[in-house]
Amino acid sequence: MRIAQVAPLYESVPPKLYGGTERVVSYLTEELVREGHDVTLFASGDSETAAELISPCPRALRLNPESIDHLAYHVLMLDEVVRLARNFDVIHFHTDYLHFPVSRRSNYTHLTTLHGRLDLRDLVPLYREFAEMPVVSISDAQRAPLPWLNWVSTVHHGLPEDLYTFHEDGGKYLAFLGRISPEKGVDQAIKIACQAGIDLKIAAKVDRVDREYFEAVIKPLLGQPHVEFIGEIAQSEKDDFLGNALGLLSPINWPEPFGLVFIEALACGTPVVAYQRGSVPEILEDQVTGFIVDSLESAVDVISQLPNVSRRACRRHFERRFTAPLMSEAYLGVYEQLMRSCFEERVG
Repeated sequence: MRIAQVAPLYESVPPKLYGGTERVVSYLTEELVREGHDVTLFASGDSETAAELISPCPRALRLNPESIDHLAYHVLMLDEVVRLARNFDVIHFHTDYLHFPVSRRSNYTHLTTLHGRLDLRDLVPLYREFAEMPVVSISDAQRAPLPWLNWVSTVHHGLPEDLYTFHEDGGKYLAFLGRISPEKGVDQAIKIACQAGIDLKIAAKVDRVDREYFEAVIKPLLGQPHVEFIGEIAQSEKDDFLGNALGLLSPINWPEPFGLVFIEALACGTPVVAYQRGSVPEILEDQVTGFIVDSLESAVDVISQLPNVSRRACRRHFERRFTAPLMSEAYLGVYEQLMRSCFEERVG
């Protein structure tokens, strides 16, 4: 099959540091190539892939201080995608709704995986206007704010099976991995760890939009003896960081669309303590892969039980549900379904 993967340009594919969407695009692209498909990846020029790479910009935009108008490069990329559209059996967009006006007026088979939150008021009129666009959710929970969209499937994220090492024995610290923002709950993680009397290591990036929040709310909490702020880490550092942790803390305060860090931890055998928001009950299994809780107090209560969680069961949960081959198989099914539908429309 001839497949185009269209990634955002904010991070390279895969990202050098933080980046969820671009990381998933990388895992899917490389697995499709490994399975023998003809894949073209539209992404930043510093991306690394076995697919054919087409790049409108030489570097990922977030880490390029010379890049000011990020939208300009995305418009250039989408124009190139449309120009080459006849070369592909299906075009898989990961750029939210940017291509919708063009795709509505073009005769190519396409789908869009929506990677972000959908509970924003501004999105309602836009998605109402483009309600016919075929879209894929990354969890069933993600669909809740816009159930009337043209959902063609839910496809959970998957990781290469050998990306993370299974750690039979966890360490003595709790881990927080991701980004510093109000919805990610790092302030809650600090309070949980301190009340439980367990060290907390925070590996997280601070975006410009969250800098004020970091300075005003989080930075004053970092001086506590139980807290170590590491900052943003690379993919190569995640295995040790997650695998050597007693558990991953994710006291989220938003409708998490998926939570890639959950399955990264499980791949290492590390259990997760997460608030019951968004996709959490869909991805994790309470008391098997850790604990799903509903308050700071209940999170503190379960910390002492983390050594009793089977780390091997955590790894098995990952292998059974969240590998790259499983993700690829699911997307190939969606591609074939859409290609059949498009063919029937054209000949009908």
